[in-house]
Amino acid sequence: MSIRVRIMDDLKSAMKAGQSERVQQLRAITAKIKDLDVAARATKAEVDETAILMALRSMIKSRTESVALYKQGNRPELVEKEEKEIALIESYLPAEPDDEALKAAIAEAVSETGASSMKDMGRVMAVLKERFGAALNAGKASGLVKAQLG
Repeated sequence: MSIRVRIMDDLKSAMKAGQSERVQQLRAITAKIKDLDVAARATKAEVDETAILMALRSMIKSRTESVALYKQGNRPELVEKEEKEIALIESYLPAEPDDEALKAAIAEAVSETGASSMKDMGRVMAVLKERFGAALNAGKASGLVKAQLG
């Protein structure tokens, strides 16, 4: 079942159950997907699962930044709201590889590509994206690759 279908099914279930907070969160996700659809129409492209996953990851990133700001501003109710949204969005993402598996894959990718400096980071990341696909958290992986190459 595609992510889009899962989200719509969950939205319908939440509406039937009267879960207004969950409905609101799911509508925010569907709005983001509709934005992708509108942008894709201009280029006559198709919105695939990877694009949706990238959009979900960007939503998580922006909410994580908001959590940090709300903590600074001493707004625990907003922190809680954002953390609930992050948890919901994460439930639609594929499981990320654990740190040890990711570090092993990075070491393998570095040796495969012959990477020796930061200039080679793009090639290493390309190998990782090919290997893990949508399950790869690029931000986390790039930090580990930088540590390996730096």
